[in-house]
Amino acid sequence: MSMSQSAGELSGLCRNPRFPCKPRAAASSAPARLLRLALLWVCCTIFLAPGATVEAAEATINRISVEYVPPTNPQRQALYQMLKERRALEKLQEVFSPLRLPAELTLRSIGCDGVSNAWYHRPDVSVCYEDLHEIHQSMPKETASAGVTPADAVMGQFFYVYAHEMGNAMFDVLNVPLFGDAENAADHFAGYLMLQFGKEQARSFIMGAAYSYNKYMQNPDVTAPLVAFSDIHAAPAQRFYNLICLADGADPVLFAQAVDKDYLPNPRVRGCKGEYEQVTFAFRDLIQPHIDEPLARNVLDKSWLAEMKGR
Repeated sequence: MSMSQSAGELSGLCRNPRFPCKPRAAASSAPARLLRLALLWVCCTIFLAPGATVEAAEATINRISVEYVPPTNPQRQALYQMLKERRALEKLQEVFSPLRLPAELTLRSIGCDGVSNAWYHRPDVSVCYEDLHEIHQSMPKETASAGVTPADAVMGQFFYVYAHEMGNAMFDVLNVPLFGDAENAADHFAGYLMLQFGKEQARSFIMGAAYSYNKYMQNPDVTAPLVAFSDIHAAPAQRFYNLICLADGADPVLFAQAVDKDYLPNPRVRGCKGEYEQVTFAFRDLIQPHIDEPLARNVLDKSWLAEMKGR
């Protein structure tokens, strides 16, 4: 509420039964009118404030549940059973457990009638069995030239798709301001999270997730219909370069192979450290205050990453 609001507006607010502050008769002098407005503003602010306090107090850890929705397509039954037996969603639940959330969220796997998709719609983060099936089908038969093992490809892509949608969920429930589109921001959220694990795990996750764009990177010349550029998601090749650049900015030695094999053009490499610092700055100021640090240390290992002093 602004101090410039009229006395009538303030009086109308305070006549609300929730705000038992009642204005007195109008004062005759200007100083008295200003004092009256100030008192009304303080009075109503006092009764408005507890709502915000309660909401903050309700933000707690371990507010994420999991749900394996049984598929209607019998061809996805084996995948459904495998995910449950390996407790795949419970492992993600543990990773995200340090987040202090003001609302409950559910990580779901679900059948989508033949459509490969993933999305966030409060309170659910949903990934289709069709999407997870594609991840399994696209993994290399043996270790790829970039050192990506079949397990890396599956686990990296699995984590990446869920972490991306969790990014969208965080922007929503935590009211995180975005200066740009949410899909690119969610990609950066997912990539940054993968880099918070120990070195070898982080490398496996990043390169495994990047492998999902492998088929788009085979041809140096790309032709696409104009309407393809209207999608809110970046083009697959752009998402690949963004992910590799973020990783190189975090540790150019660990991810040197990506540059050596020309997976990332040299002109882009020069700015990757700054790109990583930009994401770190945003995460530190907008997401990290909502993280239980002792609990996070139990599921992540970011001690290998250089600390960013400030910006």
